[in-house]
Amino acid sequence: MTALQVRYYFHWDVVWRHIHRLYGGLFLGLELAVVALFIGSLIGLGGAFARTSRSRVLRAVFAAYVEFIRNVPLLLLIYFAYFGLPKVGISFLNNVSSFVMALAIYSGAFLTEVFRAGIGSIPTGYIEAGKAIGLTRLQNVRHVVLPVMFRIVLPSLSNTFISLFKDTALASAIAVPELTYGAVWINVNTFRVVETWTVVAAMYLVTGYAIALGLRRVERRYAVIR
Repeated sequence: MTALQVRYYFHWDVVWRHIHRLYGGLFLGLELAVVALFIGSLIGLGGAFARTSRSRVLRAVFAAYVEFIRNVPLLLLIYFAYFGLPKVGISFLNNVSSFVMALAIYSGAFLTEVFRAGIGSIPTGYIEAGKAIGLTRLQNVRHVVLPVMFRIVLPSLSNTFISLFKDTALASAIAVPELTYGAVWINVNTFRVVETWTVVAAMYLVTGYAIALGLRRVERRYAVIR
C-alpha cells in the first residue's frame, strides 16, 4: 500500500495582496496598548497610594480589586465589558472602547502592585531630603516620590506595555480590527493558514523586540543611581 503524500505549496503573494490589513491592525494594536497603559497607569497610581495609605477601607477595597482582576482571565473581562454591560444599561461603548476599558482595568491591577513596590523601594534619603528643604507632603509626592518611583518601575512598565501589546490579539474576539483579526480575515477568505500566521508571528516578534530595545534605552538613561 502506498502511503498518501500530502504536499503543501506556499503562496506568499496571497498574504502580500492583503498586507494592508495586517499593517493597519498592527498600528491599531499599538494604539490600543498605549491608551490602555495610560489609563491603567492612572488606576495603578491611585491604587498604589490607596494601598499604602492609612485607611483600612481603601487598602481593603484595592486589595480586593487587585486579587479579583489578577485571578480572572482577560478574555472574560472583555466579554463582560462588551456583552455584559449593555445588559445593565451601559450601552454607549463600542467594541474598541469596551476592549480598551477591559484592558485598562486589567493592567491597572498589575500596575497597582508595580507602583506600590516602586514607592516602597524609594531610598529614604530622597524623601528626607525633600522634608529637609521644606517641601509639604503633597510637594514631596509630586517632586520626589513620583519622579523617582517612575524611574524605578520603568523596567516593569516596559514589560507591561509589551504584554499589553500582545494581549491586544484578544480584541479579535469582539471584532476589533487589530492584527490578529486581520489575519483571521485573510485566512477565511484565502485559506492560506500557514503563510498568514507565519507573517503575523513575525510581525508580533519584530514589533515586540523593537519596543523592548527602545524601552531598554530609556531605562538606562533614566535609571535611578543608588
